Amino acid sequence: MQDKNTEKQTELQNADRRKFMGKSALLGAGAVAAPMTAAMFTSMAKAQAAEAGKNSPFVHPGELDEYYGFWSGGHSGEVRILGIPSMRELMRIPVFNIDSATGWGITNESKRIRGEGDHFLAGDAHHPHMSMTDGRYNGKYVFINDKANTRVARIRCDVMKTDKILTIPNAQAIHGLRVQKVPYTKYIFCNGEFEIPLNNDGKESLEDVSTYRSLFNVIDAETLEMAFQVMVDGNLDNAEADFDGKYFAASSYNSEMGTNLGEMITSERDHIVFFDLARCEAALKAGNFKTYNGNEVPVLDGRKGSALTRYVPVPKSPHGINISPDGKYFVANGKLSPTVSIIDTSKLDDLFNDKIKPRDTVIAEPELGLGPLHTAFDNRGNAYTTLFLDSQIAKWNIEDAIAHSQGQKVNYLRQKLDVHYQPGHNHTSQGETRDADGKWLVALSKFSKDRYLPVGPLRPENDQLIDISGDVMKLVHDGPTYAEPHDCVLVHRSKLKPSKVWTRDDSFFAETVAMAKRDGVTLETDNKVIRDGNKVRVYMTSIAPNFGLNEFKVKLGDEVTVVVTNLDQVEDVTHGFCMTNHGVQMEISPQATASVTFIANQPGVQWYYCNWFCHALHMEMRGRMLVEA
Repeated sequence: MQDKNTEKQTELQNADRRKFMGKSALLGAGAVAAPMTAAMFTSMAKAQAAEAGKNSPFVHPGELDEYYGFWSGGHSGEVRILGIPSMRELMRIPVFNIDSATGWGITNESKRIRGEGDHFLAGDAHHPHMSMTDGRYNGKYVFINDKANTRVARIRCDVMKTDKILTIPNAQAIHGLRVQKVPYTKYIFCNGEFEIPLNNDGKESLEDVSTYRSLFNVIDAETLEMAFQVMVDGNLDNAEADFDGKYFAASSYNSEMGTNLGEMITSERDHIVFFDLARCEAALKAGNFKTYNGNEVPVLDGRKGSALTRYVPVPKSPHGINISPDGKYFVANGKLSPTVSIIDTSKLDDLFNDKIKPRDTVIAEPELGLGPLHTAFDNRGNAYTTLFLDSQIAKWNIEDAIAHSQGQKVNYLRQKLDVHYQPGHNHTSQGETRDADGKWLVALSKFSKDRYLPVGPLRPENDQLIDISGDVMKLVHDGPTYAEPHDCVLVHRSKLKPSKVWTRDDSFFAETVAMAKRDGVTLETDNKVIRDGNKVRVYMTSIAPNFGLNEFKVKLGDEVTVVVTNLDQVEDVTHGFCMTNHGVQMEISPQATASVTFIANQPGVQWYYCNWFCHALHMEMRGRMLVEA
C-alpha cells in the first residue's frame, strides 16, 4: 500500500496533469475559432514563465543561461557545451575525434596535441569533470577520458580547446575519472576497467587470468603526465574523491575476475576499493614500486592485504560511486541489486587503522528500485538515483534512509519520476561540489523511442531536464542528443571566464610561432613563401575579407605548410582556410595562428577560400595555389 506522502504526491501530479490538459483543450478550442497572433504567443509565453516561478527553464531571446553544461559525446569522441536551463547546444569541442569544421586532427597544432594517438580516428568520451579548489569548481580545466583507446584529455576552459592528451600505459580502457577536490586539483584519478597481464607483451600465457590486473591511475593535472599507478584485485569501474583530499574510491563489478558474463555475476557482493593518498605517496617516495612494459611509471601494489587500500564489500556489480556535497557519505550503486550502499566517510580512518571491519563502514542499504546506476545530490540532504531498469529517478533522503536502517519507522523515499528511457548518469547543478544548489537535475537516458519524429533505425538518445527546486520533481524539458549522452557536469556561469579573442603569446600555437621565427617571418605583418627543397612554407595574414596572399606557386608533389594568422580583433570574426580537392580545412579565430601541412597532389589551378563566414564579401575571400606539373 502507498503511504500518505506517496498518495499526496500522486494526487498533486494528477492535478497538475488535469490542469495542463484543461489548458490544452481550451487552447485547441480557441485555435478553431481564431488563429493566435504573435502578441498572443508572447503573452502566453510570459504567463507560462511566471507560473513556472523563479526556476523556469524558459530563457528569453537575448538572455543568458545560468549554467554551463559540459556533456561527454560518448562514442562520437567529443565534449559538448550546453546552456542550462535552455538545453541549447552552444559548442562542440573535438577531443578524440576528427572535426572538419575546426580542422581538429588536420591542423599541425592539433596533431601535436593528439600526439602518439593521432592515428586513432575515434574515441569514446565518458566522464567530463572540472578542476576544483577547496571542493569548488575553479573554471580552469575540464578533463575527459577515452575508454576506447585508454587516454585522458584536458580542455582549457579559457579557450574551450583540448590542450593535452595522455595515453595511459600498462592499463586498458580508461573508464571512471574524477579530480582531486581538496585542497586543489593536483591529481586526476582514473580507472583501467579491463583486466590485462601487467607484462602484456604476448610472450607469456594469455589465458592465465591469475596474471591479469586492473590499475588505478594517478595523473599530474598540470603536466598531464603519469604520477603513479596502483594495481588492485578485481576490475575497476567508476571513481570518486572525498572532500578532505585523503581518500579516493573506485567501484568493481568483476571481483570474480571473470572473462564472460556468467563468471562476472556469480558473487552476491563485489566491492568498493578505497585508496589512501598519503600512504600511496609515502610508498612512492620510499621506492616501493615496480615498473612494467619498458616504461618508467611506478606501479604500487594495492591488492588485498596492502596498507594502501581497503576493500569494502557491497552488492551486486556496483557501478556508480558518488559522494554527498557535505562530504559525509559515499553512495555505491548496486547495478544488479535494488539497493544502494551508504558508506560513512568518518569511519575510513578507523578502517585503514584496522580498528573496524570493511562492512562496518556501510551504515545503510536502502532499497530504491531496479537497476540503480548513479546518484546525484541537492543541498537539502536528498539524493537522486537513476533506476535503469525501471526508467525512473528515485528521490530519497539520506538521513531518513540511515534512520530507517536503524529501525525507525520513517519513509526515506520521497518520489519516483518516470524518465524516458533507461537513464544512466544523472547530474544536479553544482552537485559534485560543496556548492550544490538543488535547482536542476539532468537525466541522461539511453533510449528515446517515442519522444521524437522517427529518423530511421538509429534513433536519437534523450536528455531530460528536471526541476528539483521544490518538494516534487518536475520534468520540464526533453532534448534529443546524438551518440552518446553518457555523463555531464553543470557549472554555474560565475565559475567561468572564457576569452573572447586569443592572445598572441598563447602556448597553443607556440611551436608554429617558433617555426616562423626560424624562417625569419613576423606572423603579424609578413606574407611570404619560404622554399626549402620540396618543402614549401606559406605564411599569410587574414583580415576580413582578404587573405594576405592572393596566390602562391608550388610544384606537383611538394609538401606545403600553410600558416594563417587572423589579425581581426573583433570577437566572432573567425576565418577559415580550405584548400579545394586536398582534404584540408581549418578554423582561425580572432588573433590566432593555425597551420596545416599537405601534399600538393593535384596539378593546375587550385583555389583556397575562407570557409567560416566572416564578412559581406566572404565569398570573395579566396586565392589560388598554382601547381606546376
